Amino acid sequence: MTWADALLLLVAGTAAGTINTVVGSGSLVTFPALLAVGLPPVLANVTNNIGVLPGNISGAIGYRRELRGNYRVASRLAIASMIGGVLGALLLLVLPEEIFAWVVPVLIVLACVLIVVGPRLKQRLAARRAAVGAPGAVTGKLSVGVGLTGVYGGYFGAAQGVILLSVLSIALPGGLQKANALKNVLAASANGAAAVVFILISDVDWPAAALVAVGAVIGGQIGARVGRRIPDLVYRVVVLAVGVLAIVHIVAF
Repeated sequence: MTWADALLLLVAGTAAGTINTVVGSGSLVTFPALLAVGLPPVLANVTNNIGVLPGNISGAIGYRRELRGNYRVASRLAIASMIGGVLGALLLLVLPEEIFAWVVPVLIVLACVLIVVGPRLKQRLAARRAAVGAPGAVTGKLSVGVGLTGVYGGYFGAAQGVILLSVLSIALPGGLQKANALKNVLAASANGAAAVVFILISDVDWPAAALVAVGAVIGGQIGARVGRRIPDLVYRVVVLAVGVLAIVHIVAF
């Protein structure tokens, strides 16, 4: 690996850590960078998962203030996310990438639609929750959705944050900032569980992963400082824009 390659991965990791903390889809920066320095696709995907994980953790720590009062829900959903992450990692190692190729853009389109109609759906869900008085049922259904998103996150992960953010912002009380704080915890949970699988049964390019990780940790703190200052309406526009870019990138790739 040359100095130019090392610098590319460090910068890509910083950008990905920032993007992942604010919205998600940071893998759309680091994955191509890993391919550019010569890693084959599966090795690049595995290395990317491990490299961005410290950035997910960094972003979750940076958003710890917004997590207050949600630790119980976060713990329950994190378990579902970890289970999904393990399944997704196993699927990556045994299935051809083409199987999920058509699913990914559809999921991101759905997430973008939910971001747009989210406020209205959130009002209806809150009214229904107040009427039936069963928040546990909502959280149970949400656990299933989070688990399925974790499968996707363990498999590839690009735009995992967009999907999580759209679902969480509708299903749970509070604004986008609280949803984003929880999203960072769940993304870290899925990626962490997948990383354990990859370390145990797959090859990892550790120098490349370390460079991405250093940048991602820095980016996680930058993202936390920037993200919490964005108003909700602007935030929705940003998430929508990132989702559209993710679709274009994945289809073109």
